[in-house]
Amino acid sequence: MVHIAHLNIARMIDDADSATMAPFMAQLATINAIADAYPGFVWRLQDEAGDATAIQPTADPRLLINLSVWESVEALAAFTYRTGHAGVMAQKGQWFEPHTGAQVVLWPVAPGHIPSIDEAFARLWHYDRYGPTLKAFGFRDRALLADLA
Repeated sequence: MVHIAHLNIARMIDDADSATMAPFMAQLATINAIADAYPGFVWRLQDEAGDATAIQPTADPRLLINLSVWESVEALAAFTYRTGHAGVMAQKGQWFEPHTGAQVVLWPVAPGHIPSIDEAFARLWHYDRYGPTLKAFGFRDRALLADLA
């Protein structure tokens, strides 16, 4: 049995405390609470405020990250596309710049493993550079997991 780690990145179009970003920021606590209670949720990166907006893994203060672990790709996909999170994703163009490379990556982890930010960025780089493999893949590539069975 494996769990699924997940990283997504996005660059805000304005500073986190701007009026432009206020509608997005106002939804974070609600969306995070849905994730925390969702079946199959294991862990997510967060700071003292309960989200990861203050965590800056790069020199770019507008880059936001979301790093989490789920029991399965199906659980993560259900949360992502069948809850209030889907509504936020539908509006992401209001708050985030278009991105040309990979923004989302998934990878298998042993139950109990908490991925580091460095590990997550290495997986994103691998996926962006080499495409889907068992080491790093996207939602559409979940058939790769059959190779782990």
